[in-house]
Amino acid sequence: MSSFTPSKALEGVHGVHLVPHSPFAMEEMRHEDFHGSSQQLIVQRVWQQRPACLRPIRCTLHGDRNLAETIANVITSLPFIALGLQAPRKNLNCKIYANSLIGVGIASSLYHASRGKVKQYLRWADYTMIATTTLCLSRALRKKNPKFLMAASAFLLPVQPLMVSAVHTGMMEVAFAKRALKDPDLRMAHNVHKMSSLLGGALFIADDFLPETPFLHAGWHLAAAVGVSTCNKLLQ
Repeated sequence: MSSFTPSKALEGVHGVHLVPHSPFAMEEMRHEDFHGSSQQLIVQRVWQQRPACLRPIRCTLHGDRNLAETIANVITSLPFIALGLQAPRKNLNCKIYANSLIGVGIASSLYHASRGKVKQYLRWADYTMIATTTLCLSRALRKKNPKFLMAASAFLLPVQPLMVSAVHTGMMEVAFAKRALKDPDLRMAHNVHKMSSLLGGALFIADDFLPETPFLHAGWHLAAAVGVSTCNKLLQ
């Protein structure tokens, strides 16, 4: 409502230029900015408060501190490729499981041989490939798994591979125990499987709590490979 009268205190100061402005335009711009930022804030809060099952895993990067550990971890990843090549392929589900074992060996080898930022992504790929293998084994052992369980497992596979691995490994353990009770020829393989599973679990936990201890991860590879070799008996 009044004319713009700039202060004379700034006259002659180099780089200063006073211009009239509309307070209404300024208020409108601030309202739009506030509206947009508030929407972004709501989306961020919803995303941050999502359930734990939808959060990606935090991959630890223990191991491979020197060349000797890297070589040991890569070499002990190769048995999974051999087990995949030797696994029964009598039907489509068995073929998919066998190929997934080969994928585990390749993913593990690439992860341990890698360096830099890419190592974190390959660690995720390693976990996800292991979970995929447990899912394929569960499907190969039991064709009539609940559809909801399989769909949920496939959905959670990229974000919670450890959860998927735990569920389907537990299902495999139950199936193995039931088969061993009925088939005496499987009892020896089941006993070896139980011992290797216990040893592998202990080494997996120790690798996380004792990251400075060398070759724990390589030992877990070997124990897991023995356990997987006994699982192949179930598919024959």
